Formats: sequence, structure tokens, C-alpha cells
Amino acid sequence: MVRDAYYYGFALLVAAALIAWFTSPLWALPAVLLAAFFFWFFRDPDRVIPNEPGALVSPADGKITAVMPITDNGASRLRISIFLNVFDVHVNRSPIQGIIGEVRYQKGKFVNAMNAVSAAQNEQNVVTVEGEGQTVVFKQIAGLLARRIVFNKKVGDQVERGQRVGLIKFGSRVDVLFDSAAAVAVKVGDRVKGGSSVLAHLNVERSLVAGSAAQAQRGTL
Repeated sequence: MVRDAYYYGFALLVAAALIAWFTSPLWALPAVLLAAFFFWFFRDPDRVIPNEPGALVSPADGKITAVMPITDNGASRLRISIFLNVFDVHVNRSPIQGIIGEVRYQKGKFVNAMNAVSAAQNEQNVVTVEGEGQTVVFKQIAGLLARRIVFNKKVGDQVERGQRVGLIKFGSRVDVLFDSAAAVAVKVGDRVKGGSSVLAHLNVERSLVAGSAAQAQRGTL
């Protein structure tokens, strides 16, 4: 369970106790039910992490709302969008093993996360992970209800595939951008689980060969 559950849940239980003491236990019931919801909402289940090379796992629980090619900083990429409703687990995980290369927070709007414009206009945290010869970007995007994005890592930190790295509170969206040559393993409408569902298989062997060749070329200069 995420520690935020204790902040919200216990505060509401204290409020419920005070209401019951000064009025009636019946009037305290809404606060008790809301506390139970927060304890449930901030659950953090363990997941079985795929170990095959090149597996790009989902950074979040939710529903696939888009799988599409895009151009990002002049490069051809694929983007998978995942919508998290209020009933999904909201803990976020690293899609690949690697090093946190960049963390960039962008202020913005709180448009409904189902709306396509939310990817560019909404408040979001943009994280770049470099590893296995690949660069993967994932965006923690605030939604209509989400007003706080949590990210627990910093630039230079090592992360494992499927490792917990943060949280978006309440409804939200996560976008994943990766190599356009990858083999996508999901489609629009699929439901995925953070850390355990494979979104795509990256061409790790090709990337590592290209990286080794570039390094060798630099060594001859």
C-alpha cells in the first residue's frame, strides 16, 4: 500500500470518530466509507516482471487508448497511450531497465485524460530512460481529477524493468514513446497491468550492434 493511503485514510477515520462522538455513528459512516476507498485506491500489488530481453512493460495499469506513429524531436517513434480511471492501480513503473537520463516537469492544463490534446497541454512529468541500447520516454500526465504527480527517482538513477518509480493520484494518463522498429504487442482497447504487461518488444540486438559499431568508429578517430 502506498503511504498516501495512511495520510488520507487515517485522517478520515479520526474525523469519523469525532463525528460519531459528538453526533451519531450513523453520521460518521460516509467518512468511514471514504477512508476505506482511499485504503483501496492506494493499493500497491506485487507484479511478476517479464525477464526476456527487449520487453517493454507497461508503466501503468489501465486501458490502451492509442497506438500510433509520431514524430518526436525529428525522430520517428511509436506512442502508446494508457488511460487510468479512478478504479485502476495508480502506481507507476519503469518500462525498461536502464538509467534515468532526463526528468522534465511541464506545467499545464487539467483536460480530461481521454482527450487527445491532454498529451501536449496537460500538466505532466516527462521521463527518459536509457538502457539496452534503447531510449524510452514515458509521460505521467495529469487528468481531470489528478492534481498531483509523484516521481521518486532523479537523473542518473539506475532502474530495473517494472520497478516502482512514482504515482499519479486519481484519474490520469501515461504515454510511452519508443523505437518505431519495435514489435507492438497490444492494441487499442486492451487492458494492461503496470510492470507485468508487455507493450512491445524492442529490437535490442540491432540497437546493441549499432551502439558497438558507433563506439568502435569513435575509437578509430
